[in-house]
Amino acid sequence: MAETKNVTFDSIMHDLKAREYKPIYYLMGDESFYIDKISDYIAENVLTPEERDFNQTVMYGADVTGKDVVEVARRYPMMAEHQVVIVKEAQKLSGLEPLEKYVEKPLASTILVFCHKYGTADRRKKVFADMAKVGVVFESKKLRDRDLVPFIDKYLQARGASIDPKSEQMIADSIGADLHRLTSELDKVLVALPENDKRVTPEVVEKQIGVSKDFNAFEFRDAIVNRNVYKANQISIYFDNNPKAGSFFQILPMLFNYFQNLMIAFYCPQKTSQEAVAKWLDLKSPWAAKDYMTGMRNYSGLKVMQIIYKIREIDAKSKGLDNPNTPTGELMKELIFFILH
Repeated sequence: MAETKNVTFDSIMHDLKAREYKPIYYLMGDESFYIDKISDYIAENVLTPEERDFNQTVMYGADVTGKDVVEVARRYPMMAEHQVVIVKEAQKLSGLEPLEKYVEKPLASTILVFCHKYGTADRRKKVFADMAKVGVVFESKKLRDRDLVPFIDKYLQARGASIDPKSEQMIADSIGADLHRLTSELDKVLVALPENDKRVTPEVVEKQIGVSKDFNAFEFRDAIVNRNVYKANQISIYFDNNPKAGSFFQILPMLFNYFQNLMIAFYCPQKTSQEAVAKWLDLKSPWAAKDYMTGMRNYSGLKVMQIIYKIREIDAKSKGLDNPNTPTGELMKELIFFILH
């Protein structure tokens, strides 16, 4: 999970659910999903519906100043233990001097939440250092591609469902790291599962998310790993005719990441051990090293170096370098031929 100074999304949510509140939460970062989850939980759970009318305030940074926020934060709750003040678009807030003084001695009955999306604050400023001392300063970072499958697995497990590795990869490749969209699609899958069978399979993914179980990035990668010429070309043609299923600009980074890791795998001191290769590549499980074990059998180290160079060349051509008009479909055919022959 994204974190700042050992403050994680999970640790924040654990404390909130235990009703252990901090007087200040400064939530910032490029991944809005976690910011929304934390601020929404505070807005919906700290106060009862009856208490919110007088004790919950939502402000917008573009419309108020630091002084305005402090004036509201210094109020005492009416017939409730706390008041909640949420400042959205906190990055647009001006006049922070009064806020600096408030942070030094915040009101214990106020829960002040700042939502700073799509960027981070300048932590060198004293006000943020002081916030971290008395409250929570949390940076919500975009998930890396390698973290998407674990996220999917954890999200479904928490809701009583299971999923196989192929289905996980199909969803990750199709949706990507937009967590709002990803969780929305996972929720759609969960609703469609029968009560007596909570397994997410490739067939379920195909039906509910619209990703072909036979023509997808997972199967394409598998064809490349196993040097299956017919299957790789078949899927490539399908992608060329159905760009939403697997675009050139989605497939190219996937291939580069695989062969880059495969090159690193050749330097593993115990490259015949699946567990050792997984640890060497910092993979989540030994199972994830299976494709690299296969790749080392099917490709030489020299060939992998040549493939990496070729991928860079094709990437440059796709951006117009030394290539005025060759379509991406033809570039992909050229790359596949080079990799497999």
